Amino acid sequence: MDKPVLITGMSGLIGSAVREVMTSDHALRALNRSNVEGVPTTQAELADLDAIRPAFEDVDTVIHLAAKAGEQFTWEELLDTNVTGTRNVYQAAVDAGCRRVVFASSGATVSGYEQIEPYKSLVEARYEDAPTTWPLVTANMPTRPTGVYGSTKVWGEALGRHYADSTSLSVICLRIGFVNRQDRPSRPRDYSIWCSQRDIVDLIVKSVNIDDSVKFEVLFGTSLNRYGYRDLSRAREIAGYTPQDSADDFR
Repeated sequence: MDKPVLITGMSGLIGSAVREVMTSDHALRALNRSNVEGVPTTQAELADLDAIRPAFEDVDTVIHLAAKAGEQFTWEELLDTNVTGTRNVYQAAVDAGCRRVVFASSGATVSGYEQIEPYKSLVEARYEDAPTTWPLVTANMPTRPTGVYGSTKVWGEALGRHYADSTSLSVICLRIGFVNRQDRPSRPRDYSIWCSQRDIVDLIVKSVNIDDSVKFEVLFGTSLNRYGYRDLSRAREIAGYTPQDSADDFR
């Protein structure tokens, strides 16, 4: 790839991990609120379309990681970053002629399924109450977000579908599981939804390199967890994703 890859939110946990892996093979740029040392950085708020446009010039792929993640943020914060900001990233990418946006969506788009069985037993680690097998939640099933944050990620996926259908942009949405700084499960629920830093970076890098004929996909990204309920088969098929880690290794 001759053109640079732009990473929004490079200073975050996942962005830093992606940078470490991709820096040897790709020219990288950052779109960040703070400067990223050693990488050409455009410092701007995502809600300011004109301010972020320079970051997209001559870029091949955008890895859009920047977000307000969780229910602890106000509506105004979620609106500026996750709603307006995500729209601005897609629009700036189209205007600059970028090939692809890899959008960091979230498992929060479907975590509402955890309110019903058998998924409720799985995330509460009541394995004796769960069946021996269970239907996996796939990307073709209706979204079921919990909270406003998860709903903003549903918006990001829907908007990505619109841009993929109406422009030349390819959009890959990754429903990322629980990635933490400790890089290990720490709660009962994590044994269903955890994703190691190594595995999520691998999926992101593989998504950058998915064949150009793929215009739009929604893929789940977790590690290979015994009690997981999110379907990884499409990520294997489309991206060649093979998780190397499992939450169960830490029991």
